[in-house]
This record gives sequence, structure tokens and C-alpha cells, in this order.
Amino acid sequence: MRTNYLFTSESVSEGHPDKVADQISDAIVDLFLSKDPEARIACETLTTTQLVVLAGEIRCKGVFENDEWAPGAQEEIEKTVRETVKRIGYEQDGFHWDKFEFINRLHAQSAHIAQGVDAGENKDEGAGDQGIMFGYATDETPGLMPATLYYSHKILERMAADRHSGAAPFLEPDAKSQVTLRYEGSLPVAATAVVVSTQHKKGYDENDPAKQAELEAYVKKVIADVIPPVLLRETEYFINPTGSFEIGGPDGDAGLTGRKIIVDTYGGAAPHGGGAFSGKDPTKVDRSAAYITRYLAKNVVAAGLATRCTIQIAYAIGVSKPLSLYVDTHDTGTVGDDKIEAAILGIAKLGGLTPRSIRTHLGLNKPIYQPTAAYGHFGRTAEGDFFPWERLDLVADLKAALV
Repeated sequence: MRTNYLFTSESVSEGHPDKVADQISDAIVDLFLSKDPEARIACETLTTTQLVVLAGEIRCKGVFENDEWAPGAQEEIEKTVRETVKRIGYEQDGFHWDKFEFINRLHAQSAHIAQGVDAGENKDEGAGDQGIMFGYATDETPGLMPATLYYSHKILERMAADRHSGAAPFLEPDAKSQVTLRYEGSLPVAATAVVVSTQHKKGYDENDPAKQAELEAYVKKVIADVIPPVLLRETEYFINPTGSFEIGGPDGDAGLTGRKIIVDTYGGAAPHGGGAFSGKDPTKVDRSAAYITRYLAKNVVAAGLATRCTIQIAYAIGVSKPLSLYVDTHDTGTVGDDKIEAAILGIAKLGGLTPRSIRTHLGLNKPIYQPTAAYGHFGRTAEGDFFPWERLDLVADLKAALV
């Protein structure tokens, strides 16, 4: 196993056009699940200059049944979309929460998909699609996430908080970050490069050196507050390297749901099955199985069974039982990977990792998804019903199963 190397991860802010799309899609998921916990949603969003378009398949009691919208439902959807954009902070000439054109092209779920996925008298509920999903955990940060992605997220979260509070009034919503760390002995020892590109108010660029310096000093202060000083002794900074970033968000580039799947997961430090999360109800195993594999991997590491853990699971559409479960502790395990696999499958409360048992164990049929749609789905604090896959309540079960 290689122990000396450079590794890089990136993050994007809540105002990035693709993340605007993700947040809108998950706001629709939450809206429907708040009305019908068994709703079926596959909502894709397109954002561009003064335009938001929704498309996809839905089924929801009291909102959309038998190819008919309930009275007021479409108006509530539009209100939800506009409030999401307003919360992010877009009030610009090219993209304004109260002025963009809104088009709703959501329609009924395919009857053939419903036939294969819904539970029946003689069968359990099947997976909402075929696919492979991965979960990962590593001990290099307190949240058991890769440090490169952890710091990339934290930089942008801090900048967003300062923008919303007014502490950094020169910031606009769109931003990207990127952190490169040097690893020795599989642990980070230095941040060799940090890149931050942030949308800003007019004038904070090379045309006004004093304002540009103010912006750069602010960003460096955020970086110093987020990344431990011991890692910043040899850092090269790249702050708005193009010189100017006034036009951003959907006005600067079109946004689509599901285009930031590596930002959403592990920053490239672990495999990704390929499916996006946002806009999907939890019967879609792209989402729910990715959450359960993260939960399993995190509990394996927290239990002291490994310092790194990757878990893969696979499903077939309409079939409830997973086709495979694979554990890889990257030669860091204290017991065999096959023994961990057997332990996971033998824990009764996990229910054999069927789609329904996953949703029941983690409590996924709730409106908890919009907070996941920016700054990553993993490594977040589990508070209340939110981020239940970050809980560490399986540690005792794993230890008991492996005695």
C-alpha cells in the first residue's frame, strides 16, 4: 500500500449551478415525503439564466395521483422552488428567485417500474433500480472522512455562513474550493496547495487592487481558521486565479441535478457506483444503499476493526435481496474482511439489507434531504432525524458478532 503521495479533493458551494439544481430537486423530495412517506420521486432540475425546469416521474398521495394534480399542488411546488433559490441568496440580474421563468414537467411514474418495485401480497418491495453502491470511512478526520474533502467542504461552509450573516458582504453565492494534501504513512502532513474561486461583488478584482487584496486576505483567513496551522507551513494559495468572478451561478453556467457526485461522496478517495442521490426518494437504492454502506463502513472503523474501510453492495431492479456485499479494509483490518461481511449480514436489525429494511433502520421516509444537497452527504453531524447514516449505533453489534 502506497504511503507517500499527494492527493486532492474539491468542493462546490450551495450557489454553484449544479448544487442549486440538487437543492431544488431535494426540496421537491422533501415536499412530497412530508405529504406521503411512501411517495415515489425522481426529480431532475435544470437551471440556467433566469430559468428553472423540473422533469421526472412522481407518485404522491394528495399531490399527484392518477395523472392528476391536486388543487394548489403545482403552485406549492413553484413556491418551494423559489424559496430554495431565495435561501441560497440569488437576487441577481441573470438569476433572481422572484423573476426566473419556471417550468414544471413532472409526470406520473411508469406503471412498469411501480409493478416491479412495490411490495405485493407474495413479495417484498424490490429495489427501485439496479446498481452498485459504495460506502467509505477513514480515520484521518474526526468525522471519519478523507481530509482533503473535509477541508474543502469546511472552507466553503464558513464562507457561506459569513455571506449570509453579512460578515463578508463582498461575497456572492457561487464558489469552488480544492485542497491538496501530502500524505506520509497514510496520514496528511501538509497542505501543499489550496484553491478557492469565489463569486464576488463588482470591483473586487484586478481592476481595484485594494478590494482584491481585501478579498484575498479574507479567504486566506478562512483557510487558516479551517485547516490546522501545522499543515499550512508550505502552502501555495490560488485565490480567484482567473482574476475576476462576477458572473456566476446559473447565469454563468447551466446547472443540472446529479453532476457533482464526487463532491457529494468522498472526494475521489473511494469508488463511486455512478448514481447521483439528489432528487430521488429512498426506494431508489442509488441513494439509500449508498447511505447504508457509509453507515456500515463508518461503524466498522469506529469499532476499531480497521482504519480504512470500503463497502460495496449491488441490487437488481424489483429484487429485494442484495446480489452481493463486499468489504475491503485495505490491509488495515484487525479481523478478516470475510468475517466482517458475515457479521454485517448476520445482524438481525439490518434485515438482510433489503431496500425496505434499510429505510426502516435509518428512518429514511422523512423530509430530511435538502440539507444533504450542499457540502456533502457524508461526514455531517447527525442531529435529530438528519444524517442518520452518520450514527455510530452499530459498533456494539459488530463487536459482539466478531467475538
